[in-house]
Amino acid sequence: MNVIWRTLLTIWQARRMLRRNGPIAPDSVGRVRLHTMPTDLDLLGHMNNGRYASLFDLGRFDLMVRTGLWDLLREKRWYAVVASETITFRKSLELWQAFTVESRLIGHDDKATYMMHRAVVDGEVYAQMVVRARFLRRGGGVIPLEELFEALHRPDNLPELESWVGEWAAASSLPSTKAPAPSLWA
Repeated sequence: MNVIWRTLLTIWQARRMLRRNGPIAPDSVGRVRLHTMPTDLDLLGHMNNGRYASLFDLGRFDLMVRTGLWDLLREKRWYAVVASETITFRKSLELWQAFTVESRLIGHDDKATYMMHRAVVDGEVYAQMVVRARFLRRGGGVIPLEELFEALHRPDNLPELESWVGEWAAASSLPSTKAPAPSLWA
């Protein structure tokens, strides 16, 4: 709940930028300036590892609004869900430290889009997350990416997905929701 105010502020700022400048290209890099707040810290006094995902959501919201995707999703009653994510940490973010969440779509496969998020301080990457997201209909079903790009009136000009991202997605995937997935430990 304590990220809700930052979320609302990010969406409001992104909507203002969209009205002022028009939509940005889907492959643009979005940037959201933040500070590490006391509620972001763990017992060791630095940013909690779980908080990064919540704050990287702000970068995702910013890009969705500024590309025009947010309004399209609301109009069509579609929504995006995170299917998988992985994060790597280099340096700790400390209390009150200013940083920028940089976000960019890095490609797609036949089922999902992939986004890279970074926590950046003075041009240096402190943490990096790869997110695999799918688009779904409120009434059920997956939205084919061709339909998504057509609805956006945008060509599919995202870069070719790097092979390691596809390999990560395949290696980390779980069975379909229609298939059994028993919890068995080897």
